[in-house]
Amino acid sequence: MTEALQAIHAWLAEQKLAMITLLEELVNIDSGSYDKEGVDEVGSRLRRFLDGHGLRTRLLPKQHHGDVLRADLNGGPEGPPIVLMGHRDTVFPKGEAARRPFRIKGKRAYGPGVCDMKGGLVQNAFVMAAFQHLGIGIAPLVLLATSDEEIGTPECREDIEAMTRGARAALNAEPGRPSGNVVTGRRGGVFMRVRVTGKAAHSGGNYREGISAIGDLAHKITALHALSNPDEGYTLNVGLVSGGMSLNTIASDAEASFDLRFTQETQRIEMMRKVEAIVAEAKVPGARAELTILGEFCAMEPSPASAALFETYRAAAAQVGLAVGGDYSMGCADSGFAAYVGCPTLCGTGPIGWEAHTANEYLDLDSLVPRAQALALTIARLGRSPLPEPVS
Repeated sequence: MTEALQAIHAWLAEQKLAMITLLEELVNIDSGSYDKEGVDEVGSRLRRFLDGHGLRTRLLPKQHHGDVLRADLNGGPEGPPIVLMGHRDTVFPKGEAARRPFRIKGKRAYGPGVCDMKGGLVQNAFVMAAFQHLGIGIAPLVLLATSDEEIGTPECREDIEAMTRGARAALNAEPGRPSGNVVTGRRGGVFMRVRVTGKAAHSGGNYREGISAIGDLAHKITALHALSNPDEGYTLNVGLVSGGMSLNTIASDAEASFDLRFTQETQRIEMMRKVEAIVAEAKVPGARAELTILGEFCAMEPSPASAALFETYRAAAAQVGLAVGGDYSMGCADSGFAAYVGCPTLCGTGPIGWEAHTANEYLDLDSLVPRAQALALTIARLGRSPLPEPVS
């Protein structure tokens, strides 16, 4: 390890309490995806930290969701960047932070969003600060903190793709696995809603005049579920259903929200063709249906470039005593957008945590410093390596 990297390693080793302090502040701010004010408050707190360490920050305004926060090394080198990714939004409603504020029990921290992914935001911020504080410009380095990942990234996707297209690498600080592994591949997903319109009628006296939206939707649900093939890596699930006015009225309206999960873009194309055909076909004569895409993620498909990035990370982690493997995740994340535009991508590089989206969500506090050190050493190794071949 060079003298410069030893300095970064030593500086990060002294930051654990400061990391926990910033983590507590972020966790205690409600930042549900639709709470623009709260998500922006998390961004403001992060920005104060980054500005305080001499980094160059700016906001990319968003109309409906939180603004995107970008930070660059001040005076750093030019060229294709290494992008440190993370999202500030959580799945929890307003008031959750007051009901379940940040707390520490043993070696774990708890609270809404503590690992998914405010711990990763803290890690990325401190790694950026380490390079800036010590004046080490090994490679162009960018922090990107987005605002709408939990709902399919409807506004921030274009910023992620623009920043990572042609980048040297993207490292997404979703929580590390409990085993300490990172994520080398992920499924993609499309989140959809189908609305069916029929015709209301009295279910006794005027039965023949009715067109049951619920009846038609029931056929569509059965057909959608029948498309699933878990062995091939794609599934469809209807998770929400509503409709009708009363039990003795033919339902004039009904809707269902569902998702498609897939491992390859070719599966998405084929499955969407079949979904659209199911929605278009009326099993109840006279019923009409409309399909809306609410949000979606690209699959994080493994590639030779991402495999090389993983090996770089694994070697860096070994320098700080971490044995790291690569896992495939069945869930979606913003890392899929970076991979989609051809950027070598690695996910799950954040501190170790688990049980996201539940009241039991936790973060392993002892993982904060070594995971930050592993990330910093990865950045250093990437800065010294040739650029990956562009992906068309």
